[in-house]
Order: sequence, then structure tokens, then C-alpha cells
Amino acid sequence: MQKLPLPAGHHTVTPAVIVPGVARLIDFMKHVFGGIEVSRFATPNGQVVHAEVEIGDAIVILGEPDEGASPMPAVLTVYVDDCDAIYRRALEAGASSLVEPHDAFYGHRVAFVRDESGNHWSLHTVVEQVSGEELRRRMARMSERR
Repeated sequence: MQKLPLPAGHHTVTPAVIVPGVARLIDFMKHVFGGIEVSRFATPNGQVVHAEVEIGDAIVILGEPDEGASPMPAVLTVYVDDCDAIYRRALEAGASSLVEPHDAFYGHRVAFVRDESGNHWSLHTVVEQVSGEELRRRMARMSERR
């Protein structure tokens, strides 16, 4: 079988989120992450059956669950230039704080928020390159403190 290229912006694994209120979620992604709506297909009653939003170099596929089907929110990690600013923007856009911005032992400034659709967003800014050896030392020190 001939192998065709992946669609633009898609990777071998591309996340999909199936939740009610996709139109609001698309607005959230545009506002908070500068997302670009690539496509949106809706039924005549407005249910979004398939949409794609590009954030950086990745696509997130979105859709609303069929009646009687369970939503499938996700945990999405997004690398951003300024974790603190994106965290504040997410809260302004209606997200709830799960973990405030802080410096993590692995060299990232991180924060966690939950959007109104139930998705968790892990916000990361790389602030330090940490070698594997140093990472093991830091993890050992953390374990000693517990």
C-alpha cells in the first residue's frame, strides 16, 4: 500500500478532545494559546462533529460527543514562552487553577489549569536544561525529603 503524507500539522500521535461546548473551547484555545482554527464541520443544529485547532506546530482535533456518549476530555501539555502570562490569560478566559506557576525540579516553569470543558492544560516554559545525571540527583533529594 502506498504511504501518503500525514495531513499538515498532524503528527504520528495527534490529540483529540471530545467534549460538549467545542465552540467555546475553540475560542479558549484561540485566546489563551493564539490557536488557529484550521477547520470546523457542524451539523445544522450547530453540533461540532469535527474541528481542528493549530497551536504552535501541533493540531488538536475536537468534536462534541454524540447524544448518550461520554465526553472524553484530555490532559494537554503546551510549551509556551511565558508560563505565568499564559496561566493568567487562561484564568481570565474562564479556566480554574489547578497548580499555580512554579519552578519544577526538571528545569521547567510549570502551571496547571482546567478549562470549562474539563480538559487539563499543563503549561511549560523550559528555563533550564537539566542533564539526566542532575535530574537523578534532584529526584533523589526530593525522595529524601518525603
